[in-house]
Amino acid sequence: MDLMFRSTRNAENKVTASMAVLKGLADDGGLFVPETLPKLDVSLDELAGMSYHETAYTVMKQFLTDYTEEELKYCINHAYDEKFDTKEIAPLKFVDGKYYLELFHGATIAFKDMALSILPYLMTTAAKKNQEDKEIVILTATSGDTGKAALAGFADVPGTRIIVFYPKNGVSAVQEKQMVTQKGKNTCVIGIHGNFDDAQSGVKKLFSDKELAKELAGEGFCFSSANSINIGRLVPQVVYYVYAYGKLLSSGALKPGDKMNVVVPTGNFGNILAAYYAKNMGIPIEKLVCASNENKVLYDFFQTGVYDKNREFILTSSPSMDILISSNLERLIYRIAGDDAEKNAQLMQQLAKEGRYTITDEMKERMEDFAGGFATGEETSEEIAAVYKKTGYVLDTHTAVASFVCRKYFRQSKTDLPTVIASTASPYKFARSVMEAIDSKYSGMDDFDLIDELSRISGTAVPRAIEEIRNAPVLHDKVIEKDEMEKAVKEFLGIA
Repeated sequence: MDLMFRSTRNAENKVTASMAVLKGLADDGGLFVPETLPKLDVSLDELAGMSYHETAYTVMKQFLTDYTEEELKYCINHAYDEKFDTKEIAPLKFVDGKYYLELFHGATIAFKDMALSILPYLMTTAAKKNQEDKEIVILTATSGDTGKAALAGFADVPGTRIIVFYPKNGVSAVQEKQMVTQKGKNTCVIGIHGNFDDAQSGVKKLFSDKELAKELAGEGFCFSSANSINIGRLVPQVVYYVYAYGKLLSSGALKPGDKMNVVVPTGNFGNILAAYYAKNMGIPIEKLVCASNENKVLYDFFQTGVYDKNREFILTSSPSMDILISSNLERLIYRIAGDDAEKNAQLMQQLAKEGRYTITDEMKERMEDFAGGFATGEETSEEIAAVYKKTGYVLDTHTAVASFVCRKYFRQSKTDLPTVIASTASPYKFARSVMEAIDSKYSGMDDFDLIDELSRISGTAVPRAIEEIRNAPVLHDKVIEKDEMEKAVKEFLGIA
């Protein structure tokens, strides 16, 4: 029996895995979730000897059940190839008593590569399986990393076009340069005057506009998403938590059945939700620690049971987490509401109208797997400096948030369990913030001089992704107001 996926806002709206990947967002605005969370069909012992590719197939076949073994292995083998600069794909580094799961060895040096390297293959396979004859238009909002990773994945993929919206002054210099220099005849990058939430809300509005969908269909186009709202993004992320457990087993740090903690720097909630899915599949995870920056809407939610986006939006040194509407949290809300689509839809409607909602005490009790913490900008910088001074290991700003929260959680909970920190980006992507945290003397240097200096002090090579953009020409320079997104999409598709 195939595992079916249903909308978080209408339990009757059921589709196959491939259709969920193809559509991205349900017609009612909900997110697709599996009807039941599947279990691993291998023992924990067996995980210890698996490669990343083998682990990926073991996990993904349980979710994507209407893909054949041949189709799924084709997608996996073409995604996790020489684009990654390490054979392990996701190395686990032991530094100062903690395990950093390095998720930044792909083409764009951020964790989004782990899922966005495979999504184009999953999507084009899904299009064939479902006899989709329209050109797929990938519509994506980014807080910095998803955009470049999606662009790299979909550039010049036949039958697709990709449009990425990003907050003009809300990403790092390297993140912006990576996007605006992107090649590919089917790519479009647009800055908006606004923040990430404005971009994300605008994209969701375009997805839910039925008149627009009809107009696009008449011109031979259909929308899909590369954001983490797409289940095809979420499932590949489950893989690396399962893989990390296997690596701890093979190194002797854990015995089968022993528990580990996981700490994840979180903005849109997809990365930590993937760890939650891994736990539900049978991976012995004790606590899922949600690490926030000063935009601590998730930390406050876990403390109080009130989700409230009505607050100041703060631009921080960890811009990929500068988010007040965490889209993937809806999948958790649906689950802790007892898979009650009607209850979830009410809460999401409240969020849209009032900017806040409150969960019940019963729902709050069902979140006991999670703990939360946050780091200020100053604490983030201090963590980068402290870890470098003690070990020579350089953290990016997002990983530093998680590292600080992890140390604080260790102290408060007195836990001695092996702990995996999701290291979500290369320090080279945020070289200015990282280098200024290590020493204020770097504050006057040029961005690329800082990158060369980072290479020198860390003893690591400048990643290919950085070298490629060093002198690359800007190919996308369009900047619009946030209410002009529909017009911009139509212009790019030639139907304005």
